[in-house]
Amino acid sequence: MNGVGLLKRLINGLKQVPLFIGLLVFYSYGFLWTIKPRRVRDMKDVLKLFYYDFLKLRKEHVEVVELSDKELVTISRNPCPILDLTLMLGLDTKYTCKLVSETVCKFVLKRMDPRLVFERNYEYIRPYRDGCLEKIYLKSD
Repeated sequence: MNGVGLLKRLINGLKQVPLFIGLLVFYSYGFLWTIKPRRVRDMKDVLKLFYYDFLKLRKEHVEVVELSDKELVTISRNPCPILDLTLMLGLDTKYTCKLVSETVCKFVLKRMDPRLVFERNYEYIRPYRDGCLEKIYLKSD
């Protein structure tokens, strides 16, 4: 491997450091937030507790596409620190959001109700689309 190739690998490796710091900070916040037990009765509770209380999103930043007894589908258009960091580092949100955000979101939702399933549509994610499409539903037994 020549010096240029080694330098590129080093730079790419260094780009991962802020992501892992972000993951550590977000995961710590998620863990601390779940110390106080929060249980959900329905998907309206999921919307309130997860999006508005945990993620601290404003109602105007969360479009509710579907809200039923067993499913919540949203498009988030909030200012997003993970998106900002990803763009600053020249990385892809399809990677960074899966690594940093999805991991923590799944953890927090499982603590609220172990039957909750979190899915993000990586074909409908910023900066490629106008928002981030997510689905949370109750796993059928």
